[in-house]
Amino acid sequence: MKNKIVIIGMPGSGKTTIGKILAKELNIKFFDMDEYIVNKTGKTTVKLFENGEEYFRDIESETCKELAEYDNILISTGGGVIKRKKNVDVLSKEGLIIFLDRPVDNILGDVDVSFRPLLKDGKEKLLKLYDERYTLYNEYAEEIVKNDSDIRVVIDKIKEIIKSNKNVEISN
Repeated sequence: MKNKIVIIGMPGSGKTTIGKILAKELNIKFFDMDEYIVNKTGKTTVKLFENGEEYFRDIESETCKELAEYDNILISTGGGVIKRKKNVDVLSKEGLIIFLDRPVDNILGDVDVSFRPLLKDGKEKLLKLYDERYTLYNEYAEEIVKNDSDIRVVIDKIKEIIKSNKNVEISN
């Protein structure tokens, strides 16, 4: 039985915004993976990336294991968590993986790249990441929710998926 909701998707797809609201409505604890890493290390993601992407990904993998220990939570992952299959394996053991699929043009329209180390090179980098990751998001997701309409519609769609999924039991 799955007792976690795990939201994956591109940076700027709405994982944190939607995740916070959804967790509150489900009355479960919310974890933003990048925020968790910052609190754990005392360093921003930008600072951690200065040691190289692999260094950051190692910390991210440790974080997946730590968060997998909790029950009845919602996790908003970092956009690159899917780059290591072992991360998805750990999170999907007791977590329902939902890909929040937001059109890249919408992301380009409102993402602040200053806090996103992999997007500091601008639009071309985001498009490249989208091309690299999109297949993985689709492959690892148990459910795919388009984030191309009103936020309320998206949240209600996710709630309906959770409610109708016989393998998910969230208790507060």
